[in-house]
Amino acid sequence: MFLKASGRSQLCGPALSPAPSPTPMYQLQQEAPRPKRITCPQEVSRGACQFHGLISREQADELLGGAEGAYLIRESQRQPGTYTLALRFGGQTLNYRLFYDGKHFVGEKRFESVHDLVTDGLITLYVETKAAEYIAKMTTNPIYQHLGYTSLLRDKLNPGLSRQRSEPRRVTFRPSDKISTSPLGRRSALKDGSEKHCSYHKVHNFKVHTFRGPHWCEYCANFMWGLIAQGVRCSDCGLNVHKQCAKLVPSDCQPDLRRIKKVFSCDLTTLVKAHNTLRPMVLDMCISEIEHRGLTSEGLYRVSGFTEHIEDVRLAFDRDGEKTDISANAYPDINTITGALKLYLRDLPIPVITYDVYSKFILAAKMTDPDSRLEAIHDGLLQLPPAHYETLRYLVSHLKRVTMFEKDNLMNAENLGIVFGPTLMQPPDQDTLASLSCMRLQKLIVQLLIEHEDILF
Repeated sequence: MFLKASGRSQLCGPALSPAPSPTPMYQLQQEAPRPKRITCPQEVSRGACQFHGLISREQADELLGGAEGAYLIRESQRQPGTYTLALRFGGQTLNYRLFYDGKHFVGEKRFESVHDLVTDGLITLYVETKAAEYIAKMTTNPIYQHLGYTSLLRDKLNPGLSRQRSEPRRVTFRPSDKISTSPLGRRSALKDGSEKHCSYHKVHNFKVHTFRGPHWCEYCANFMWGLIAQGVRCSDCGLNVHKQCAKLVPSDCQPDLRRIKKVFSCDLTTLVKAHNTLRPMVLDMCISEIEHRGLTSEGLYRVSGFTEHIEDVRLAFDRDGEKTDISANAYPDINTITGALKLYLRDLPIPVITYDVYSKFILAAKMTDPDSRLEAIHDGLLQLPPAHYETLRYLVSHLKRVTMFEKDNLMNAENLGIVFGPTLMQPPDQDTLASLSCMRLQKLIVQLLIEHEDILF
């Protein structure tokens, strides 16, 4: 798409008579001027294109001859060594600074040839000039809700799942309230509330996309014009929309398993929605296996498994998903399974304790009053996305059970905090020094989560 023409000429060119708003965008694209390259005897070959050498704007204008869609490339007189695309549109010559980095571009889009660049530019200029008023209004009456997209997604979900999901219970602490020093009293105080169903909302993962053949926006139902990068596609569910429409689409993405290429390094909410589960299957399967045969293993989670075996488990999950075999027959060393679980949590693009609430947990860890600290941690938990909350709740419950076998495995809450602190919490800025300075606080947060699991979740 053209950005801005140099000199007097602007993106939309001159004001043409607008077409009636009902005119299909596809028809407008068909009516757009066709590119006509102007050649001359003095044409010079440089890089990947032919150009007219050092000529003025007036000379370029004369060579173009007033034909709509005519274009040439000239060396700029104002900045020798740079190149300008001169293009006739709407009765005047538009001049654009032309760049090349292996592909030709004047704006965001990159093209294999100047001819394709000009073709796409003429389509964009023509459509946006002829239907500017229509384009401005085309998102005001979306057909998104009426096309059955949201109903289709709802039908994909297991009706029983929503009944199983429950949102963390929120408690409002009053200044006069104090959490009882007894575990039972604290549990009662923190869990005094009513259950609510939670919804695993997920925003669409839109990326610029080039559509082959005609495509229409699934939000506003209008044609997506241009040769390349006509709009965006959600890489998780496949929804196709205009860039401007993408800002208005609801956060109701239901990832399609056929589009999820891997399990490890996949966004947590994306994975659980794709598999229609409360938690990632990696968590459930690894914890089940660990509790089946590893709770009394000395140094559980602290002792590392062989890297190549852990990598095998990762590849198996990415390839086979929930059909992955992590039994003792496949991996006798339980440290391979604990290593795979830690790797999965560490490789999440957004940590279990998300970047958005990281600072709240760090501030809570710095508090000296035990009751205030627990209240602050509890508030932080309630701000986690539902999938992250459920994953953390299930993991911490498991780690609590691990500590019950401390006599055999030598792993108490503090030791597990050292192991899982940096795994579950990472500073947003990824600063190494910041990470090192916060390790003690990260350890303390996980330790407190384990020690007070019965009242915090």
